[in-house]
Amino acid sequence: MTDISNKFVVVTITQQEARVWATGIAKGAKPEKIYAPAGLNSHHFRDDPKMKGRGDGPGVPAYYEEIVAAIGSAGQILLMGHGNGKARSMVHFAMYLERKHPELAKKVVDTVDTNLFGITQPEILAMARDWFDTHTRLGV
Repeated sequence: MTDISNKFVVVTITQQEARVWATGIAKGAKPEKIYAPAGLNSHHFRDDPKMKGRGDGPGVPAYYEEIVAAIGSAGQILLMGHGNGKARSMVHFAMYLERKHPELAKKVVDTVDTNLFGITQPEILAMARDWFDTHTRLGV
């Protein structure tokens, strides 16, 4: 993977895959893709009826740790994904960072709730550029 030390990185995350834009957010930039383990795509993570709440089913921590390894040296991280419903992997990942990697969680500058299945990669990059331009201009 490209050296991302102290760079602005965009991460989209779903139950099936994460995409990491570590080389920039210019038009045509290509993400690194990290795929969830087979069987994780299901909406049914709980195998044990005694489990309370959603829990981290088999494979979830390994998937998240692979994403963590890819973005660990980033300076700023913009997370994008579904923020509502059962498919809110972005929210679960942000909570995982807060619990397991609090220093990395501090680098998350924002979470953007968007329907990743309804937009293209160029549209994702355009949203990221707009976010970056707005927050850089405002000094946020």
